[in-house]
Amino acid sequence: MSLHDLQEVRMSECNLSGPLDPSLATLENLSVLVLNGNNFSSRVPEAFSHLKSLSILSLFYCQLTGTFPQKIFNIGTLSVVDVSFNKNLQGFFPDFPPGSLQTLRVGNTSFSGALPNSIGNMRNLTELDFSYCRFNGTLPNSLSNLTELSYLDLSYNNFTGPLPSFDMAKKLTYLDLSNNGLSGAVPSSSHFEGQKNLVSIDLGYNSITGSIPSSLFTLPQLQKIMLSHNQFGRLVEFTNASSSQLNVLDLSSNNLSGSFPTSIYQLSRLSILILSSNKLNGTMHLNKLSGIRNLTTLDLSYNTLSVDVNVTNADPSYFPSINNLRLASCNLKTFPGFLRNHSRIASLDLSDNHIQGKVPNWIWKLQNLERLNISHNLLTRLEGPLQNFSSRLFVLDLHHNKLQGPIPGFPENTFYLDFSSNKFNSVIPQDIGNYLAFTFFLSLSDNTLNGSIPDSLCNASYLQVLDLSNNNISGTIPACLMAMNENLGVLNLRKNNLMGPVPDMFSAACSLRTLNLHNNKLDGKIPKSLSNCTSLEVLDLGNNKIMDVFPCLLKNISTLRVLVLRKNNLYGHIGCPKTNGTWHMLQIVDLAINNFTGKLPGNCFTRWEAMMSDENQGESKVKHIQYQFLQYGSPIYYHDSVTVTIKGQRMDLINILTLFTSIDFSSNNFEGEIPKELFDFKALYTLNLSNNAFSGKIPQSIRNLKDLECLDLSNNSLEGNIPTELATLSFLSVLNLSFNHLFGKIPTGTQIQSFPETSFIGNKGLCGPPLTTNCSANTSPETTESAKDFDWQFIVTGVGFGVGAGVFLPTLMIWERGRKWSNDTIDNFLLRVFSLFGLAYIPIEDDQGDDDAEEMDGDSSEEEDVWNYPSFRGRYCVFCSKLDTSMKRVIHDPSCTCYPSSSASNSTHSSKSYSP
Repeated sequence: MSLHDLQEVRMSECNLSGPLDPSLATLENLSVLVLNGNNFSSRVPEAFSHLKSLSILSLFYCQLTGTFPQKIFNIGTLSVVDVSFNKNLQGFFPDFPPGSLQTLRVGNTSFSGALPNSIGNMRNLTELDFSYCRFNGTLPNSLSNLTELSYLDLSYNNFTGPLPSFDMAKKLTYLDLSNNGLSGAVPSSSHFEGQKNLVSIDLGYNSITGSIPSSLFTLPQLQKIMLSHNQFGRLVEFTNASSSQLNVLDLSSNNLSGSFPTSIYQLSRLSILILSSNKLNGTMHLNKLSGIRNLTTLDLSYNTLSVDVNVTNADPSYFPSINNLRLASCNLKTFPGFLRNHSRIASLDLSDNHIQGKVPNWIWKLQNLERLNISHNLLTRLEGPLQNFSSRLFVLDLHHNKLQGPIPGFPENTFYLDFSSNKFNSVIPQDIGNYLAFTFFLSLSDNTLNGSIPDSLCNASYLQVLDLSNNNISGTIPACLMAMNENLGVLNLRKNNLMGPVPDMFSAACSLRTLNLHNNKLDGKIPKSLSNCTSLEVLDLGNNKIMDVFPCLLKNISTLRVLVLRKNNLYGHIGCPKTNGTWHMLQIVDLAINNFTGKLPGNCFTRWEAMMSDENQGESKVKHIQYQFLQYGSPIYYHDSVTVTIKGQRMDLINILTLFTSIDFSSNNFEGEIPKELFDFKALYTLNLSNNAFSGKIPQSIRNLKDLECLDLSNNSLEGNIPTELATLSFLSVLNLSFNHLFGKIPTGTQIQSFPETSFIGNKGLCGPPLTTNCSANTSPETTESAKDFDWQFIVTGVGFGVGAGVFLPTLMIWERGRKWSNDTIDNFLLRVFSLFGLAYIPIEDDQGDDDAEEMDGDSSEEEDVWNYPSFRGRYCVFCSKLDTSMKRVIHDPSCTCYPSSSASNSTHSSKSYSP
């Protein structure tokens, strides 16, 4: 049978596979080719451009690849082209000749480039769908030539520049230019006046400025106006809108200011009104909207409005259709009483207000309530009884109030429970897990809960986020909690009193993204099975009692962004043999206050790419380390937090930007030169290597750290000049080079001279501002060293003291009263001199009297670096000591090394040095 005369091929969703056969192009009379919904996974044959009679080409959702042949658009008979929903299909538009094309759909593909001005030649076009592609450039003014156009969707591209004119497109019914980079103002308030057929307009998520055209509100067919996330400054009051068909008005996230627009009261057919996140002010009386009987969604959140919700009559006919009410940050002081008997309400957001007292029990009886957010108020108690929770309550957010007493009973089937930042002070109910069969998120953090972690939590098999941090929970971590990590993405138990080892029970299917056990009393070793958690991004085991070597078991976790092992009993060398390191996403690393030794292995730092790259910072600034754990309406994220040292202070970063980078290796026993690889970290913000034994010079390549804000190299053995390149770091706001062996003139520069003198003290060879030591004209490293080797003044002084001592000391040896007078005089002199420096001198004869003094407890459970120094008897070194509260006893840091010139007896020291 010959197919020469075949005109139509329609085989949609026929489970066809394999490549498109180029032989189809031999069907000279083919006019319709419709193969939608098959899996060809191939290119569109170039030979299709030879189908001179083709009028309809529809290859919707066919897994097409490669580049779409441009010559197909030159087929003069073509009226429909639909290649949408082929994400891997690339393409570019040619210069369009005049033609018969009516429908052009390439949405959800990888088509790119600019729209040619010649698109205006296609005067028969009625439908254009270029959504979710990669087009860019400005929109051509020739779009105004498309007088037959009724449907235009250019959303989710990268178009920029001003809005084109649509004055000629009188048949336009649907216009969507959202999620682009369009800017500038709408030309006039009457710009859309001619679009009498327009039903829906969406310009959201652009940067459009100026006033919202009042003509939009008088268009007779318009039902949806969506202009959110722009920079519109005001809404021009409009009239004659009482007959408007408008049912959706979304003006959220703009810069609208002034009082509530009274014209909106005319829009009697509205069902959705969203004005959140603007700058509206004054008082708005909610009852003025009660005439809009069809209103189902009302959102006035996050303005500076004071919304009056008081209604004299709690008639259920008041807002009879409302099911979504969002009044966050509306200066409410009471619950909206008209909701008491409201049967339709499904979502209620009253967060960020000033509501005090009790949560009324009628809220729990709203039979269709699905979401309740009353967080960030001043609520103190939940009115009982609480047994009648709505069976539909999926989201319950009570966090950041003053709720106290025991944790209330949990509604069953709830997806999201947040009771954090309150004053709940009970134990966690032992059967809690029996009520969490479908729960994805549970946070009880920042309360004063005590007792242990119930084993029943392991029954919550769908749990993705568990946050019990900042409480008084004790006991051990249930082993089953570590084994249930196939779904668990976040486990945060920081700042509790948990003891024992971390259970070595991480399963092979571990999906943990965050494990935070910071500031507990955990001991033992780092679990080897933690290496199964190959998606781990945040690991914080800091401020515990873990005794182990550097965790090379984590070397294959390429997703790691935050590694905090601070203040444990870790020891040995860092770095992993037989690997160059794979942590290319690592941005925060804190190994401070441990017992690590040896040299820093430079080869381990060569893969820390997040520290190196300073490109695309603009895009990075809007990103955080977060975990998307639930898609319910809109995405819900858990934001990680970590405690870091910034500018000399311990701070909690609640939202960690992927941009922020920090390295803290302080207070260990590292030695040798600082690896040159560290100075390739162009994106580094903070670097703390203090209180180690690093030697060598500060390299000139420090100029590469151009984003550095904090640099602490104090209490090491660094030598040489301060490189002038240090003065070029324009963002540097904290600098500490004290107590090294640096010499020479401090480099000049406004940044360097702005630091205090304490940033440079303890370097005997340094001179120049901000130090008071002047530099002589011929000061150089050589002359400084020579002065050290051959100081005539020192020698003459020493000879003088020697001669005097030779005459005076033999006399004292045989004259007892003279010897006692001499000792008392020297003791009194030293007591006066040392008191000037805030120090104390204990006479030798007093040593015996202190032998029975109790030592202070050196093990502090307080957060981060608060030392309880043991009392120190005998002589002391200046930089390792201070007075106790009685001002009578020297308190000495046992981990501090004294310099030989001020030896200390009866004490034990490590190789660390400390500056008070």
